[in-house]
Amino acid sequence: MTASNNQYHYATVIEAIRQLREKGYSIDFNLEENCISCEGSRFSHEEFDIVEIYRYEGDTDPSEEATVFGIESSSGVKGILVTGNSAELGSKDQAILRKLQY
Repeated sequence: MTASNNQYHYATVIEAIRQLREKGYSIDFNLEENCISCEGSRFSHEEFDIVEIYRYEGDTDPSEEATVFGIESSSGVKGILVTGNSAELGSKDQAILRKLQY
């Protein structure tokens, strides 16, 4: 599956999440070692698309960086993944990281 790379900007992470929820992204995804997961399901990098992206950079502190992803799995599950700064991604699977950091 390929990502559509839609990037938008809202003033805050909370606003981005609210907008995604209104569009039907109702599940909270979590980043795991070699997949993303939600409610007991796991998806490899080949089983989901990044449909929307909202990036936020801290004005003075890199630890304030965040990215909000609107994700849809190949089985139709629509949800949100929020990641912090890139340091927290360091130990994750490289295929997942490439997909999230294009």
